[in-house]
Amino acid sequence: MKMTSAQAAKLLRQLNDELRALQRRETSTKTFLASLGEDVESVRPVYDYVSMQKEQIELETKIRKLKHTLNVFNTTTVIPEFEMTIDEMLVYLPQLSQRREKLSEMKDALPKERESAGYGRNSNIIDYRYANYDIDKVNADYIAVSNQLSMAQTALDYINSTKEFEVEI
Repeated sequence: MKMTSAQAAKLLRQLNDELRALQRRETSTKTFLASLGEDVESVRPVYDYVSMQKEQIELETKIRKLKHTLNVFNTTTVIPEFEMTIDEMLVYLPQLSQRREKLSEMKDALPKERESAGYGRNSNIIDYRYANYDIDKVNADYIAVSNQLSMAQTALDYINSTKEFEVEI
């Protein structure tokens, strides 16, 4: 069947949810407590080891195949505007976000700022912290990185929601 990366990600979440639910069900039914003198059969939960394992293996196989197909798609599909594969883009986006965060702090700095005296420091000397860079240049870089991040996210979202690939699960 054909699907987009966004559809595959949703299916993957659904399959993982199904597997977790099955595993929780197994955990709660594979053993049980009965009081001494209680009719054990009357409190025995329904549990079929063979079918439970079979269901889990089938779901794990589907998850593995889907993840592999998605990984191949991510490592071979190029986002034209950036000349990067999706896989590279998934590394690039956090790098841009981290750079933007650093630039955000730097652009908000004052050129000269009084440093507060440390606790218990008795001194008449006043220290100043100076920005050792061009704040206007940092602000321009912040805007450029923010725009680049926005464009990269939009390009990735577009590919993930429009480009289809074949999935066999």
